[in-house]
Amino acid sequence: MKTLLFLIATILLSAGPLLGADKHIVLIAGKPSHPPGMHEFHAGLLLLQQCLAKTQGVKTTVYRNGWPETPQAFDGADAVVLYCDGGDKHPAIQADHREILRALAQKGVGLGFMHYGVEIPAKNGGPEFLQWIGGYYETNYSCNPMWSPDYQHFPDHPVARGVQPFSNHDEWYFNMRWPENIKGLTPILTARPASTVRGGPYVSPKGPYAHIVQAAGRAETMMWVYDRPPGGRGFGFTGGHTHLNWGDDNQRKVVLNALLWIAQVEVPQMGVVSTVTAVQLAANLDPKPSPQKK
Repeated sequence: MKTLLFLIATILLSAGPLLGADKHIVLIAGKPSHPPGMHEFHAGLLLLQQCLAKTQGVKTTVYRNGWPETPQAFDGADAVVLYCDGGDKHPAIQADHREILRALAQKGVGLGFMHYGVEIPAKNGGPEFLQWIGGYYETNYSCNPMWSPDYQHFPDHPVARGVQPFSNHDEWYFNMRWPENIKGLTPILTARPASTVRGGPYVSPKGPYAHIVQAAGRAETMMWVYDRPPGGRGFGFTGGHTHLNWGDDNQRKVVLNALLWIAQVEVPQMGVVSTVTAVQLAANLDPKPSPQKK
């Protein structure tokens, strides 16, 4: 009898952590920037956190104002997502952050970057982004017009589950820099920019760029996912400039699906179902001065 009880206890103890362990998704909101209602990184990630709150087996932690100050922030992380300003001041390439992200990627931790966070200097972070998420925004090569892509068709991929056609006006980047070997990369949100969109103006620099104009008629990718060859997953999402667009059920769904997917959580067959209210959209906005009237 004692032997039987010992075996049962051993099985329960060994199975308990496996059955009860949550996947941990770390969401990092960049420092406030831009006028009110734009680049609301913290409010946007809190919304996504609220939408995942009832998803079993998933825990999310949101850090605000840039890179977490606590060295334990990434302990046990299954996925890390940065929604932040990019370029030369990208949090991923400051101090020892690149080395931290590289180590996470080598362990198979999922990585995601959203909106301005997909922009990284070509020679300072670009090679790593190609390895981690399969692409990035390159200044003077990619472009960032304000426009309304019409997303009508989606691939047979878990991140696209339950996503219906949608369109919203935002700063959707396109013409990303891709690796020479795109094996493992899947476009999720694609559309064909009109010639008027390709011809500019872009948000910055205003353009137009000849190579963008000359690609008239070509479908462009505004969100993608990546199966890293060594293991692990990544995604890039170029929307998210305008906070109110998180009120779009399908925009939220495709990003929520991506958060689960890079953490290697099974995406529901109809995707992550969520609702947000006008009150939720108006909550947690960064304190910013209102634009001065001229």
